[in-house]
Amino acid sequence: MKLQRKLITLFLASFLSILFCGSSVYAQKSPKDKFIFPQLNPIKMPKVERVELKNGLELFLVEDHEYPTIDMRAMVRLGSVFESASKIGLASMTGRVLRTGGTTSMTGDQIDKELETMAAYVSTGIGLTSGYITVSVLKEDIDRALEILADILMNPAFKEDKIYLAKIREKTAISRRNDEVGQIAYREFQKLIYGKDSPYARHPEYATIEAITRQDIVDFYNKYFFPNNIIMAVWGDFSPKDMVAKIKKALGKWKEKEAEVPALPKVSYEYKYTINYINKSDVNQSNIMLGHIGGLRDNPDYPALSVMNSILAWDRMYKKIRTDEGLAYSVWGYYGANYQVPGVFRCEAQTKSESTVYAIELMLKELKRIREEEVSSAELARAKDEYLNSFVFNFDSRAKIVNRLMTYAFFGYPLDFMDRVKKGVEKVTKEDVLRVAKKYLRPDKVQILVVGKKEDFDKPLATLGEVNVIDIKIPPLKPQKKTGN
Repeated sequence: MKLQRKLITLFLASFLSILFCGSSVYAQKSPKDKFIFPQLNPIKMPKVERVELKNGLELFLVEDHEYPTIDMRAMVRLGSVFESASKIGLASMTGRVLRTGGTTSMTGDQIDKELETMAAYVSTGIGLTSGYITVSVLKEDIDRALEILADILMNPAFKEDKIYLAKIREKTAISRRNDEVGQIAYREFQKLIYGKDSPYARHPEYATIEAITRQDIVDFYNKYFFPNNIIMAVWGDFSPKDMVAKIKKALGKWKEKEAEVPALPKVSYEYKYTINYINKSDVNQSNIMLGHIGGLRDNPDYPALSVMNSILAWDRMYKKIRTDEGLAYSVWGYYGANYQVPGVFRCEAQTKSESTVYAIELMLKELKRIREEEVSSAELARAKDEYLNSFVFNFDSRAKIVNRLMTYAFFGYPLDFMDRVKKGVEKVTKEDVLRVAKKYLRPDKVQILVVGKKEDFDKPLATLGEVNVIDIKIPPLKPQKKTGN
């Protein structure tokens, strides 16, 4: 009887174990067990056709019949870097009113209404070093969408009422630019690196917006908007031959120009150690940025810098300052590299006011450490795996692929640039990481910016060096003098 009870008890225990915990066949593996993953499928590149029209308009086309839609994105060689210092905001306003201001045959509101009936959109804008044009439309409405696009690009009206609205929008943005601590830190750090009067760091003021006239906008448009100054990517449900014919019909009459777009302004940087402070008495945490000038993507060391950056951001800054010390809500490092203009190397942390200086000291310590000792094999493997395992996501849509190729062509990079970087990352060694860290990082000559409430800091900022206080008050628009008879 006891034996029976014992057997029943063992049976029930085994049954309940399987029921609630699962059998050993389905048990979760220990993190220490070796996982074997199948090899990723090879990346299949879609066919990209590159065509140049007689007027110089360059096209990248990718056929994709998954959805009955057609999308376009164009890049224009211009930017706010070419504005005069007295009329900062001109590029942004030109890009906006090019679309909202309508054409000589349709108002902007009429264009809005017609596009809405087609569930389509057309937008234009101008950024720091390039302009953009985007179109999205159902396949059945592509002919009409191209007609509207051509009308906007070739016959803009730049109506005064839309210019007035654009000015209100710009002024509203100016009035709110000190609302977010993160935005303040980013904006003012750009000034520290590039210089407060640099076209890569300056921003509009009430006076510069007010000074812009309709003729300024017309002149800016005429100087830069012509077909041989534009590259356009098109992807969607079409045959390339038919699409080229449609674009020729719509934009083929747009005349090319011999006008030469100026080169981007050069960046001149002096490495120096500075401590900078912006008072924000209504916050209980500090936003910290420190760093110096970065580099270019065509630098042969770019792959090694990408790996070094990942290790610095995750394995060093994040783990030490947030995980180990528990000081920061967020912390990271970023070695910025742009296509034609040096980017910015910056490390950032958001920490409670009472740990501000200590957090800065830890950040500087990690910057020095990555220059003085080799990274571990585990750190190197993780950083490389992070890049290589995510590489496939650069190819998960036709839009990403064709836009990337267009961007490379726009900035004069080889179309296989991404593949070259991948191959470079695969070859990066611990010695390479140490070499580029020593060569490109200057922890003794970083510029430090703190936005916060100094009364709550753990130690005075002056313990780090002489402090420069930055004034972020927004200059009011001076009233114009009245002229009498």
